[in-house]
Amino acid sequence: MSSILTTLGLQATANEPIPNNAVAYLIGNWFFAHGVLSTRPAKRLLRLDHNVAPREDLTTYGEAAVQAGKITRRQLNRLKRQEAAHANAIEGFPLFVAAMLVALHTDLPNDTINGIGAWYTVSRVAFGLAYVLIESEGWSFLRSVLWWSGNVSCITALVVGGRKL
Repeated sequence: MSSILTTLGLQATANEPIPNNAVAYLIGNWFFAHGVLSTRPAKRLLRLDHNVAPREDLTTYGEAAVQAGKITRRQLNRLKRQEAAHANAIEGFPLFVAAMLVALHTDLPNDTINGIGAWYTVSRVAFGLAYVLIESEGWSFLRSVLWWSGNVSCITALVVGGRKL
């Protein structure tokens, strides 16, 4: 467990201080939002990807693919949720960037910066999984809690950093 905490920048080793992993958290969350949650690979695999207008793939061709028996309704619904999770992650990323920049600008301790980065990352990955995989109305509220958790991590960085200005 201590090696995971050290890797995440949440705990120092005996010989070295805690590194600042802000850039790693920024790059990792950018890749998650723009790459991992992207529906393009799944749509290409299911032959629903139309590069001329890829944002219209599911609305224009998804229902036709269900009617033709190429994909199931469940697959289409999951792709729609994944596309929504992808858009949400991209929309939320600027707040995280702002939070990290304020944290860096105000010289917050590295363990605080890394803690906020880890908190945001875990919240957003769990949010993405919940968004894509949860199909029931009742369990979907877990997704909202995870969304708020990610945003609260950013607000925490802004408030703590703002106090140092």
